[in-house]
Amino acid sequence: MGLRVAVVGGGLGGLAAAIHLRRAGVDAVVYEQAPVLREVGAGVMIAPNMVRLINRLGLGDALARCAVWLEAAWEYRRWEDGEVLFSQPLGEACEQMYGANLHTAHRADLHAMFQSALPPEVVHLDHRLVALDQDDAEVELTFTHRTGGETKVRADVVIGADGIHSTVRPLIVTEVEPHFCQLSAFRALIPVEKAPEYARRPVQSLWLGPARHLVHYPVSGGKLVNVVAVVPSDEWLLESWTADGDLSDFAREFATWDENVRQLIAAAPSTKRWALYDRSPLERWTSGRVTLLGDAAHAMLPFFAQGAGQAIEDGAVLARCLREADRDSVPKALLSYEATRRPRASRVQLMSRGRAEYNHMPDGPAQRERDAGLRDGDFLRHSAWLYTYDVDTEPLLS
Repeated sequence: MGLRVAVVGGGLGGLAAAIHLRRAGVDAVVYEQAPVLREVGAGVMIAPNMVRLINRLGLGDALARCAVWLEAAWEYRRWEDGEVLFSQPLGEACEQMYGANLHTAHRADLHAMFQSALPPEVVHLDHRLVALDQDDAEVELTFTHRTGGETKVRADVVIGADGIHSTVRPLIVTEVEPHFCQLSAFRALIPVEKAPEYARRPVQSLWLGPARHLVHYPVSGGKLVNVVAVVPSDEWLLESWTADGDLSDFAREFATWDENVRQLIAAAPSTKRWALYDRSPLERWTSGRVTLLGDAAHAMLPFFAQGAGQAIEDGAVLARCLREADRDSVPKALLSYEATRRPRASRVQLMSRGRAEYNHMPDGPAQRERDAGLRDGDFLRHSAWLYTYDVDTEPLLS
């Protein structure tokens, strides 16, 4: 009998890991605490490193149906008057450079795409992990259910893919309290017919201003416009993607910005809001037969738009490490996965930290120097360290 892998968490990372593992011939089963499998959140930038992996999973056509191909450009704009500080065409240039293009999508659409690639019996809902015990031979997981009672499951491997507020992570490593960045983020989804014309383009636009920034791009095949704005915050401490925000607060934060930004916010039917916390790289991801993946292992600030991409890479490398493993070699295989993935994921974590200061410069000499640098930039080529990484050709470390 092959390896039995229990994936705790049915988000993007957990589902993608299960797909990678099953394609590698590993019996992976997903356990999700929610009674209904659905993804929350809004837009996701899908960079070339993630697109290539989706294509290799045979889901390229499904991605094309639900995502938006950024054929036109990504651009930076000045907060006060909308001056374009930087604009770079993508399309063929990105395809030729990285073998894939940049896309944008709604998280729920990606989630549904991954779910459809798994047999229904592989995903077990209403399973809340309450205990995990391992010995040299296997791991026993105890789950409770909303209707009462509990279920015990035995596995050779456990993957903690249960997000920022992971239940598995404290069982592996002593956690350090995350640092509140004194920032919070608003997000909104706007029906495209209600959005200003300029926001309907297949473009990712980043507006830079003193102490805050705003990003928008189309998702859901162009039916919606995703808006995310990061603002200073001392009082909003709730780190939850499902918490409701106040549209009047959102509008007030950008009351002095360009009219196009104000019109975009005014078109939002509702908004969510969450506090931003920074987490340092963990000292380890693995203990025996248990390891971490995605946000549970390396939750990062959103400024590099790589959270989902790094989770998908995790799943692909994990499948490589477990493909030839047997029960006795599982701990060694998991340590190889950690050694291969932790340096890269940690680098993205750490580099994401500096972007808020860069984006939020007050008007003045430093801001003008930054803007001049933007005009002369080649961000597509400068992103090579992120976009050229290929999990199938990177050597596995030990």
